[in-house]
Amino acid sequence: MARGRLRIYLGAAPGVGKTYAMLSEAHRRTERGTDCVVAFVEHHDRPRTEVMLHGLEQVARRELAHRGSAFTEMDVDAVLRRAPAVALVDELAHTNVPGSRHAKRWQDVEELLDAGVDVISTVNIQHLESLGDVVESITGVRQRETVPDEVVRRADQIELVDMSPQALRRRMAHGNVYKADKVDAALSNYFRPGNLTALRELALLWVADRVDEYLQQYRGEHGIRSTWQARERIVVGLTGGPEGQVLLRRAARLAEKGAGGEVLAVYVARSDGLTAASPKELAVQRTLVEDLGGSFHQVVGEDVTAALLAFARGVNATQIVLGVSRRRNWQYVLGPGVSATVARESGPDLDVHLVTHEEAGKGRGLGQPPRAARLGRSRIIWGWLVGMVGPVLLALLLRGVAPELGLANDMLLFLSLTVAAALLGGLYPALASAAFGSLLINYYFTQPVHKVLISNPRHILALVIFVGVAVSVASVVDLAARRTHQAARLRAESEILSHLAGSVLRGENSLESLLETVRETFAMESVALLQRDGDLAPWTCVGGAGARPHVGRPEEADVDMPIGDHMALALTGRVLPAEDRRVLGAFAAQAAVVVDRRRLQSEAGRARALAEGNRIRTALLAAVSHDLRTPLAGIKAAVSSLRSDDVEWSDEDRAELLAAIEAGADRLDHLVGNLLDMSRLQTDTVTPLVREIDLDEVVPLALEGMAGPSENVVLDIPEDLPMVAADKGLLERAVANVIENALKYSPADRPVLVAASTVADQVQLRVVDRGPGVPDDAKERIFEPFQRLGDAPRGAGVGLGLAVARGFTESIGGTLTAEDTPGGGLTMVLALRRVPERPQTGPGLPTATTV
Repeated sequence: MARGRLRIYLGAAPGVGKTYAMLSEAHRRTERGTDCVVAFVEHHDRPRTEVMLHGLEQVARRELAHRGSAFTEMDVDAVLRRAPAVALVDELAHTNVPGSRHAKRWQDVEELLDAGVDVISTVNIQHLESLGDVVESITGVRQRETVPDEVVRRADQIELVDMSPQALRRRMAHGNVYKADKVDAALSNYFRPGNLTALRELALLWVADRVDEYLQQYRGEHGIRSTWQARERIVVGLTGGPEGQVLLRRAARLAEKGAGGEVLAVYVARSDGLTAASPKELAVQRTLVEDLGGSFHQVVGEDVTAALLAFARGVNATQIVLGVSRRRNWQYVLGPGVSATVARESGPDLDVHLVTHEEAGKGRGLGQPPRAARLGRSRIIWGWLVGMVGPVLLALLLRGVAPELGLANDMLLFLSLTVAAALLGGLYPALASAAFGSLLINYYFTQPVHKVLISNPRHILALVIFVGVAVSVASVVDLAARRTHQAARLRAESEILSHLAGSVLRGENSLESLLETVRETFAMESVALLQRDGDLAPWTCVGGAGARPHVGRPEEADVDMPIGDHMALALTGRVLPAEDRRVLGAFAAQAAVVVDRRRLQSEAGRARALAEGNRIRTALLAAVSHDLRTPLAGIKAAVSSLRSDDVEWSDEDRAELLAAIEAGADRLDHLVGNLLDMSRLQTDTVTPLVREIDLDEVVPLALEGMAGPSENVVLDIPEDLPMVAADKGLLERAVANVIENALKYSPADRPVLVAASTVADQVQLRVVDRGPGVPDDAKERIFEPFQRLGDAPRGAGVGLGLAVARGFTESIGGTLTAEDTPGGGLTMVLALRRVPERPQTGPGLPTATTV
């Protein structure tokens, strides 16, 4: 059975019209004769969306009981029995009620797709798992219901339902999204213009990336190599030199001129061992390009020009940015250089920018080892041509133009060719040139001519000296080349080890970045760090880098570097030369250090937790020794006064002393209660019983249970407020502590406002006071245990009220945050999960239902 197709309507925020668009598509398909049913659609009491359900067949939902309450979810079995061609499933990121077949609704959708049912669904950009932290930083709201990005990316079609922030806010103001009493709170919180603009940009960029993936897939399937300039993609060619930072900044400015521009930095490495560029400089440039919003890539290739152009065309680049060559003028005799060659061979579909910089024309610096430390293939070929063809041409020239030049001069000219062959090609071309040149001298320039014989003994000595000098020069040149190569390798190794040592001392390297550095340094395809608990235990991958799947055992890798008895570094891609294993050993040792550092950090975290527990216990003892003694002293003084026989107390005095005793006992009970609650939170013994409750029942109970007077509190709790999922007792204690804190700092003539409203899928309780407020840097610190503002009066508590309130709120799945009150003061926002309302079918809304 073929897998079903998934179509997703993606929106930037609630209310943009995803469900409406999905239902409109369902009507279009139904009119065309497609078997389409509504598996689960939530209209949220929006009239226009609810009307769109008319005429569509709906599959009955499944009722589930959870903690004494009934909930409805999509009935997957009923949909599978119905076996429609298309099923509509709203809110892809929804979390199912415990007891359902799957924990998440997207898992229900996966089962429908596997059964061959096409699914149309909806999701908001804030529910994508990878964007959770970004959305929280923008809106201040953490999305608890998320869906993995890969689930959405695998969709066959993704349609963006877009709407400008101004239009969405107008739609909300007209009551098309939320009820009238909820509009003001929504517009002033989550649906602020800045929030909506940022969420819209996230949605547009995410969809643009998805479109780009489709484009790359299509080009690959059809073998298209030419550039399609659908999006500005700029490739920066790096050499590892200091000019790279100039090129990256220039490319970033070019990318900013076009919407959606992307910068890709690429470095072409040799395939014969350690990369030639400075790892330290490349690391700096890699960090810079990532800070500029681009990406860093490294490819292996002997021909820099071909590798660079292949990479650019492979990523569908539109522009290439290169630096003006650092060659000196005389070096252009050896060739045009990489920049000019890329510009010539790029073709009409790639624009090449040559950027000037301070290093242009200065040659290769001392800190930059040469790229051709060994004699390259082209130099060796030229060496053989000069050593073998050059003597023939020279012999013909001397015989035809200057036959009477003299044997000594002839030998010097042939010796010059041998020296040139040695300089170009090394030892073997020079030796061959010396032998071949001596034969030509013997044949053409010594008596008897045109015979391989020598009649004059002095000529024999001259030829021996010629061969000896030629061999000596060739040996010296070859030795110099090998020493140059060794020096370049040692320079590269020293820079790598120096950078590695510095990172060890600074503790900068994460394991992933270290393994990526290993992969790039040795030009490997993948690197994995393997570890096992014992000699017979299986290997596990601690970390890896590279695109290829990591090996499962060291024996499967091309290069295996043991680290102790139970750890190994496994590299795949090619066999590494033995001379490179010394540096690889240093990287392996550093990887072990990073793993140990992780373990130590974990142990340090546990130690910090223990230290925090000790700090809290110490503060608890201090609180017991001071703050708890204050009400005890008041109670004891009042009781002692009443028992005294020396004073005749009036009824009013007795009543006042008894009231003091009662107030002290209430205060003592409140302090002890907070201490016990804090102890329960610290020991993780709070077990909430979450159920559906009404806030208009909990808040009055919280006011009644407060230790102090509550007359200065104004309540604004709508009766039609949706129910919330919470533990009634814990929520009551949290609300009471927050209100007590507000009363403590609010002026007597300014009442504390307690208001509730619905915002998206949450119900928010806002406790507003008009006190001195709290600085921004202290808005989180006030929720820590034993924290009190500097102007708090002595005996005002032990500083546990807000800590207990946040702890209880988070234990029931809510949040408690502090924000400034407009006009001065502090507002505590207690957000709880809203319980979905059960769908109701009115008399005027007939629906077709199947079981």
